[in-house]
Amino acid sequence: MSHKRMPKRKAAIAVGGVAALGAAALLLPNAMASQDKSDTNAAGTLGTARTLKASDASGLATQLEKTLGTAFAGSYYDSAKQQLVVNVVNGDNNLTAQAQKAGAIVREVQNSTKALKTAAGTLKSKATIPGTSWAVDPRTDKILVTADSSVTGAKWNKLQSAVQSLGSGMATLKKSAGSFKTFVSGGDAIFAQTQQGGVRCSLGFNVTASDGSPAFLTAGHCGVAAKDWSDSQTGQPIATVDQAKFPGNDFSLVKYNDKTTQAPSEVNAGNGQTVQITKAADATVGETVFRMGSTTGLHNGQVTGLDATVNFASETVPGGTDTVNGLIQTNVCAEAGDSGGSLFTQDGSAVGLTSGGSGDCTSGGETFFQPVTAALQATGATLGAGGNAGNGGGAGDQSGSAAPSASASDPAGAGGSQIGGSADPSASATDPSGSGSASGSGSDQSGAGTGTGTGTGDQSGSGTANDGSSLPGSN
Repeated sequence: MSHKRMPKRKAAIAVGGVAALGAAALLLPNAMASQDKSDTNAAGTLGTARTLKASDASGLATQLEKTLGTAFAGSYYDSAKQQLVVNVVNGDNNLTAQAQKAGAIVREVQNSTKALKTAAGTLKSKATIPGTSWAVDPRTDKILVTADSSVTGAKWNKLQSAVQSLGSGMATLKKSAGSFKTFVSGGDAIFAQTQQGGVRCSLGFNVTASDGSPAFLTAGHCGVAAKDWSDSQTGQPIATVDQAKFPGNDFSLVKYNDKTTQAPSEVNAGNGQTVQITKAADATVGETVFRMGSTTGLHNGQVTGLDATVNFASETVPGGTDTVNGLIQTNVCAEAGDSGGSLFTQDGSAVGLTSGGSGDCTSGGETFFQPVTAALQATGATLGAGGNAGNGGGAGDQSGSAAPSASASDPAGAGGSQIGGSADPSASATDPSGSGSASGSGSDQSGAGTGTGTGTGDQSGSGTANDGSSLPGSN
């Protein structure tokens, strides 16, 4: 399909927010290694394990799940050794040999996939308490149960009792310092107005809807909150929610109002660099992932659990619970406004959409993501302009170049072109979101600050990822 190119502001929001990633290959040498001390003990002694990229490990895991059948009990990626570890129960020697021949490390574990799913079902019936979550952790062969700071007193006792009822060796329980919440508010790049006021979220990935229309994916709780979305706080809507799912799942398909909108299958990484998002992929426990959101920018970490259930305290029903299932659990940080932003891998795979979590990018915490593969399947959309190439990113790239209407008070993005472009050398040193413009006007809140500072406050367009790796143009 032929699309005309969008005006600068619209094109920028369509590009996605992976700015400051630079050449993706530069991240690989510094990617976070697995910190799980059990990895060494998990290694089998038979066969020769293959050295794999995380994406290849995911494919091998899917293959071995079919081969092993009921003996398969999960898998994870040892990023330090770049090897796939596969759990088996009651391992048939022949099946184990096949898995090892395929290049995986095989270890025998106690809990089967069926047993872990049954345990998760018990938690659902006994412990659906706001501020709790649980996910399968194949590295420990247990259910990881987390309670946020709001779970105290009788609620904590109820949760403890539910976990204990699962039996020894089935689950672990930990406390989180923060509180679980969806990250719908904050400084961001796609904007909507509701009866309760303005909301801001992050664009996730550009897609093509099943009818051929240009569209993008974002969080479901954003799509439920408002139907019409703009690329600036006071601008006219440029996209309309077509489908939204929350709770249960957490994704929205939002169609651009202009059917000729060009939604490129690339990410503007700044300084003339682009990053292609070439496919959607399922997450693998242990792999390194990168999250882009226009409040906090680019951060990385590891996948820590799959098929997570999170019980958010309802923002619409007093005392109610919004439960979301099937999420990816990570140790990547996020904050308000990052909702809907992209989770992706170093090799250009779209993995998730930011849902919610606890903590922040100062103290850390847990963040949960809606799998992109599930969102694509449910909506019938495809990545990119009708093909398998897509576009990652949160919708407010804060390293974007400043537009002439940039505002000094903008908390969200750089100069109207909120997702892309190189950093303006006149970026304000106090602007925490992006580059500035000396010609900034007073009211456009999609621009960046006025000034001639060095831009050292930029927290997203460039900087340091969670693992300490220095990105191009870092402060």
